[in-house]
This record gives sequence, C-alpha cells and structure tokens, in this order.
Amino acid sequence: MDVERISNKKVSDSVVEQIEKMIESGTFAIGDKLPSVRELCDLFGVGRSAVRDALTTLKGKGTVDVRRGEGTFICGFDSASLFKSQVMLPSLKDINELFQVRKMLETGIAEVAALNRSDEVVSELEEILSLQTEAGWGSDYNFHMAIAKAAGNDILIQLIEFISAAMKKVMSEFYKKIEEDPETVAEIEHQHQRILQAIKAREPQTARREMMDHLSFVEELLRGSILESA
Repeated sequence: MDVERISNKKVSDSVVEQIEKMIESGTFAIGDKLPSVRELCDLFGVGRSAVRDALTTLKGKGTVDVRRGEGTFICGFDSASLFKSQVMLPSLKDINELFQVRKMLETGIAEVAALNRSDEVVSELEEILSLQTEAGWGSDYNFHMAIAKAAGNDILIQLIEFISAAMKKVMSEFYKKIEEDPETVAEIEHQHQRILQAIKAREPQTARREMMDHLSFVEELLRGSILESA
C-alpha cells in the first residue's frame, strides 16, 4: 500500500488528509472497513492518540461511521453533511452529479431572474462583476447567489447555498489555479457578463442558454483540473 509517512506537524490533521486522499484515489471505497487503530498507527507511523483524533474528525465530517464492536467504515457522500462547517472534498463522481443539479436549477433560475429582476438586482450584479477579478471564488459565489435571489424563491436560494457548501473547497482551489491563466479568467468574466446582459435585457431564454454554456465550460475545466491532480 503506497502511503506517505506522517511528520510531527499537526499529526492528526495529516492522518485525516491521508485517509481522505486514499478514499479519493479508490484505495478505500464506500462501505469499506478501515484498518484497526493499531494498523493505522503502523501504516502512518504515528501514535494511537493521533489516529483516534483523526477518526473523530472524519466522523464529524460524515466521512466515516464508527460502529461499536465492529470498526470504522467509509461513508458515501452524505448530503446532510453539506450543512456542517467542514465538508469532505467531493469526488469526481460527486462533482459530475453536483453540476448536473446546478444545470437543472441555475438555468431555470437565470430564466426566472430575467423575468423578475429589478434595477437594484442589476446594479448589484454589475457591482459584483466589477470586482470579480480580485475576488475569485467569492465573487463567483456572490454572482450566482444574487441571481438566485433575483428569482424571488427562498427554497431555490437554500438549494444553491446547499450546493455551494459542497463545492466551496474544490472551487476555491480551482479559482486559485485558473488565476494563472488570464485567458480562462477573461472567458469566465465574459460569460458572467453575457448572463448579466440577458437578465438586464429581460431575455429569459438567452439567460438560460448563457447560464448553461457557462456551467458546462466551468465543469469541463474543473474535471480536467481534478484529473490532472489525481
């Protein structure tokens, strides 16, 4: 089994990261039982307290299920864990499914926003986009949330927040990476501007189409980024 030995710095956090990487790589699959505490100690070269603390953290994140008398088992991607303060980085499969939901939701949201938008919403979107180069993921999140608010449906807003919580970590890293490519950053900015112009012009079908094109573009970039890092 190919693993990295753990340094003394933040030992339990390093164990958490190693186990999560092993899950993402397929070394441990959903439903698998983790090795015992003693075996994990030997595997990573750390003490029992570090392993126990790591398992407690993973349990709190919804990554593992500790069953008394049976052991520790890998959990699937639990939607309920999205509302916790820390969320495990979704797998490539999870990303695909999350973007599928985004396409279903956000294209319709953009369409409704184009019908319902107010001058205040347009001004807010324009202000967000004027700062998006400096703000990165934060600006992207604010832009999509403002469109959801423009649709005027509180349940849709909660659903977008739900998805954003799941994708926050991976999208934050993704935006840090694409900042190294000015052409990609410029293209995403142009896509946002086209969505805004369709909403501003009250053109619901155009807003839907532009949102779909944008989400498809970002999904392909993100998939490529994840595969490169694998």
